[in-house]
Amino acid sequence: MKGFTRHLYFWVLVGIFLGGLLGWLFGDANPVIAGVAFKASSLKWLGDLFIGLVKMLISPVIFLTVVLGIAGMNDMKKVGRVGGKALLYFEVVSTIALAVGLFVMKVVKPGQGLHIDPATLDAKAIANYARAASEQSTAEFILHIVPKTFLDAFTANGDLLQVLLIAILFGFVLSRLGETGQTVYRFFEVCSKVLFGMINLVMKVAPLGAFGAMAFTIGKYGIGTIVNMAQLVGLFYVTAALFVVVVLGLVAHFTGFSILRFLNYIKSELLIVLGTSSSESALVPLMEKLERLGCSKSVVGLVVPSGYSFNLDGTNIYMTMASLFIAQALDIDLSWSQELALLGVAMLTSKGASGVTGAGFITLAATLAVVPSIPVAGMALILGIDRFMSECRALTNFIGNGVATIVVSKWEGELDAATLQRELADPSFVEKAEVA
Repeated sequence: MKGFTRHLYFWVLVGIFLGGLLGWLFGDANPVIAGVAFKASSLKWLGDLFIGLVKMLISPVIFLTVVLGIAGMNDMKKVGRVGGKALLYFEVVSTIALAVGLFVMKVVKPGQGLHIDPATLDAKAIANYARAASEQSTAEFILHIVPKTFLDAFTANGDLLQVLLIAILFGFVLSRLGETGQTVYRFFEVCSKVLFGMINLVMKVAPLGAFGAMAFTIGKYGIGTIVNMAQLVGLFYVTAALFVVVVLGLVAHFTGFSILRFLNYIKSELLIVLGTSSSESALVPLMEKLERLGCSKSVVGLVVPSGYSFNLDGTNIYMTMASLFIAQALDIDLSWSQELALLGVAMLTSKGASGVTGAGFITLAATLAVVPSIPVAGMALILGIDRFMSECRALTNFIGNGVATIVVSKWEGELDAATLQRELADPSFVEKAEVA
C-alpha cells in the first residue's frame, strides 16, 4: 500500500473522490450540511488554476514538438505522407464514432415518450452557446486558422490550429536550411526538454486541480441533476466505453497491441482528464508515454497535436446522441436523409472543438444551427447534464488520439513493436518515473 500511495494516479483518484464528496456535502442548491456559508463550487478556481498552468505551456510545447518532428524528418514527402495517413485514419474512425452514436439512439431511444413542447423550453439558457456557435461561418473558421501575427497564436486568443500552421511552416523551412539550421534545431531541442520538465512539475499539482474541478461540478449542478436524465448520461458512457473497447479495441488488435493494456499504461493521464474534464491537461504526458511505447518522436509530434482538432471520437458520439435525444424528446421524426445530413454537418463542426471543457456543447449548437429540423432551443434539455458528459467526451477523445498515433506509427514503419509489447506488459518503468 505504501508504494501504491506514491503514484500520481492514486492522489488524482483521491482528489476526485474528496472533491465529489465535498461538492455533495456543500452543494449550492441542496447541501447535506446546512447552516454553513461555504460552497464547494467556490473551489472552481483550483481546477482553473491547474488547467491554466497546463494551457500556459501547451502552445510552445506543441510548436516545438511539431517543428522538431518535421525538421527531424528531412523529407517533406514523408511529412505529407504521415499527415495524409493521419487524416485518413481520423476521418474513418470519426465517421464510425458518429455512426455508433446514431445506431445506439435509433435502437434505445431514451428521449422517446417525453413529449416536450418546444414552446416551453428556456431558449435564454442556451443563448450564449448558440451565439458563440453562430459567430463563425465555415469561411471565417478557415480564416481564423491564420493568426493576425506570429505571436498571436501563442496568446490567450490563439488556438492549437494556429500553432499547428505556424509550426508546420517553420519546420518545413528549417528542414531546408541543412547545416545552417542545425543550430536552431539543437536550441529548440534544449527548449523542448525544459518545457517538458516544466509540464512534469505542473503535473504534481494535478490532484489539487482534480479536487477543485470535481467539487465545483457536483457542488454547482448537484448529483440530482444527473439522476434526472440518468438514462441519457448512462447510455452515453456505455456507448463511449463500448466504442473504446470494441472499435478501438479491434483497431488496436490488428495493430498488434491490447487496448486494455494500453488503458492501464495511461491510467494516470486518464484520471487527470476525468478530474479536469479537459483532454489538454494530459496532452504532453501522453506524448511522452507514446514515445516510450516505441512510436517515433516525429510521428508523435505530428499526429497527437493534429488529433486534438481532427480526431474527436467522444465529441462525435456525443453530438449524434444529444441531437437525436432532443429530436426524440420533442417528437421530431427525422428521415434517413436528414440523419445523414446531421452526420455530415457534425463531421465538419466537430473540427472546431478542441480539448477544452464546454467546447462540445458549443459544437452541438453549431450543428443544430445548420440542421433546421431540430430547434437549437432544445439544447436546454441537456444543459444541466452536459457538464457530466464532458468528462466522457474528453476521455474518449484522449484515448482515440493515443491509439491513432500508434496506428500511424505502424503504418509508417516507425513503431518499435518489441518496445511496445515490453512496456505494455510491464509498465513499472513509467510508474517509477511518475513516483519520482
